[in-house]
Amino acid sequence: MINVTVWHENWQDKQDNVKAVYPNGIHNCIADFLKTDEELNVRTATLDMPECGLADEVLESTDVMLWWGHVKHGEVPDEIAKKVQDRVLRGMGIIFLHSAHFSKPFKLLMGTTCSLCWREGDRERLVNIAPNHPITQGIDKYVELEDEEMYGERFDVPNPDEIVFLGWFAGGEVFRSGCIWNKGLGKVFYFQPGHETNPTFHNPSIQKIITNAVHWINPNTIADEIPCPHAESPEATWNERHPNKQI
Repeated sequence: MINVTVWHENWQDKQDNVKAVYPNGIHNCIADFLKTDEELNVRTATLDMPECGLADEVLESTDVMLWWGHVKHGEVPDEIAKKVQDRVLRGMGIIFLHSAHFSKPFKLLMGTTCSLCWREGDRERLVNIAPNHPITQGIDKYVELEDEEMYGERFDVPNPDEIVFLGWFAGGEVFRSGCIWNKGLGKVFYFQPGHETNPTFHNPSIQKIITNAVHWINPNTIADEIPCPHAESPEATWNERHPNKQI
């Protein structure tokens, strides 16, 4: 089983225009479709819970985390954000969705401003540019989103190790919409679609992409601490291990 934690600030979901799209909250919408996968053990955590729902026992039992935030980034305590960063560096996989590009954990992991340009209300064509990647399996050449928030370049992040989706918007902008970074022992996937007033997370292709990403980003192991071991030179004992080949 892969232990998955879906984190969400759970604030805008209480407004009528968002409740009309996600009556049980964005986090529960994501958790519900992930729970249909029998290999995933899914729970949710929100900003209004004690310790933001990310107490040490939760973090230390999470293999993959998904993070959606928008207007309450500053209310996440620095200590919690650092713990999430540390867990990723030790091996946890993390998926940042939409406006989570400005979240504290994402900024810590990127080390940049993570700024971009934006505009509400546009049509997006999500282009699959890596059809052989595990995240894109079962996804067509394009995913058409009739109503999504435009995010445009320049996206101030380090050059991704891999890009699997490019977004094109009807206004003419383009965006690196599916980016992967290796950070420490963990992997980071940033996925751009998912504005709170758009039904993006109800889209079967988007659900498939996120589910694929959870499986791919799942770590083999998570270290207890960030390793920095002392290493003996393999050459120092070569003669001892090969007594008949000494020079």
